[in-house]
Amino acid sequence: MGESNKIFQIKSNGLEPAKGKLLLSEPLMGDYYFGRSVVLLAEHNEEGSFGVILNKPVTAKFNDVIKDFPKFNTNIYIGGPVEVNKLFYIHTLGNQINGAVKITDDLYWGGDLEAVKEAIYLGLASNDNFRFFIGYSGWDANQLNTELKRNSWIVTEAKKDFCFGIRPTEMWESFMKNLGGKYSYWTKFPADPNLN
Repeated sequence: MGESNKIFQIKSNGLEPAKGKLLLSEPLMGDYYFGRSVVLLAEHNEEGSFGVILNKPVTAKFNDVIKDFPKFNTNIYIGGPVEVNKLFYIHTLGNQINGAVKITDDLYWGGDLEAVKEAIYLGLASNDNFRFFIGYSGWDANQLNTELKRNSWIVTEAKKDFCFGIRPTEMWESFMKNLGGKYSYWTKFPADPNLN
C-alpha cells in the first residue's frame, strides 16, 4: 500500500485528549508497548482513559491466536499491556453489532461477540472494517494528562481511514511527517538511541 500521506491532514493545534482522538508517542519512548505507537482513545474522562495501539501487529494470524472463531484471514494486534488475555476490537459496522459503542462517527468499540462471528460468517467483516487486539492501553485518572505535560504524547484527530487505510508499520512515521515541522524531523531519530 505504501505511505498513505494523501488520505489525511493533521494539525497538532494543542488538541486535548478525548474519545476518538489519537495519541502519538514521542520518538524516544523506549517502552515495549508504546515506543513509536499510535493509540486510538476509545474513552477519556475524569475517571481515566483507555484505547488500543493501532500499529503493533503480531506475527501470528488471527485464527492461530483466537480459537472458537470462524476462519478469518486477518492480523491481530497488541492493544496494550492491560488484560492481555482478552480480545478487544474496533470496527465500522456500527449498530450491525449489538452493544457496539460509538467512538467517532464511523468507528465503534466492541459489541456482541456472537454478532461479530456472524458478520465474519456472512462476509461482512474484512480488514477494511475490523481490527482485533490482544489487551488494551489504560490510564488512571489524570495519568494521561501527566504524561502529556511531560511531552510523552501528541494528540491528533482520528478517522476511519487513519485506522484502516495506513499500513501499521508505516503509521507512526506517516503521522509525524504529516504533522510537519519538528515532528517530521522526529522520524529521523533512531528507534533505539543506544544504537546511534
